[in-house]
Amino acid sequence: MPKAHITTAHGTKITIEGDAAEVASVVNQIQAGVAPSKRRGRKAVTADEKRERKKQDSAKDHIVTLKEESFFDKPKPLSEVAKKLEESGHLYPVTTLSGVMLGLVQKRLLGRVKRDGVWMYGKR
Repeated sequence: MPKAHITTAHGTKITIEGDAAEVASVVNQIQAGVAPSKRRGRKAVTADEKRERKKQDSAKDHIVTLKEESFFDKPKPLSEVAKKLEESGHLYPVTTLSGVMLGLVQKRLLGRVKRDGVWMYGKR
């Protein structure tokens, strides 16, 4: 069975054993600077890329998107905001949305007025 002994630039010693084609393939990959891998065609994913994939838009992000789409041109009650988010597949309880909306009002991204005992949220 053919063998190859290689010492890399970093001083790592590698012994490769297999049939002639396998040994030649691995030696060529090492010389080209490509680590042999069983997962051909896939690139390595960095920790930052994994973190970015996991990051999902929050309720705040979805509401800001609604504002950009002119949803809040006329004041809307919290129930309508929840329905609109639900239509786009984002399910949030009204109790969660109330805090998010209040935060957006405090940051002056949205305004709110009380009409007939119900808080209405709209464009500032």
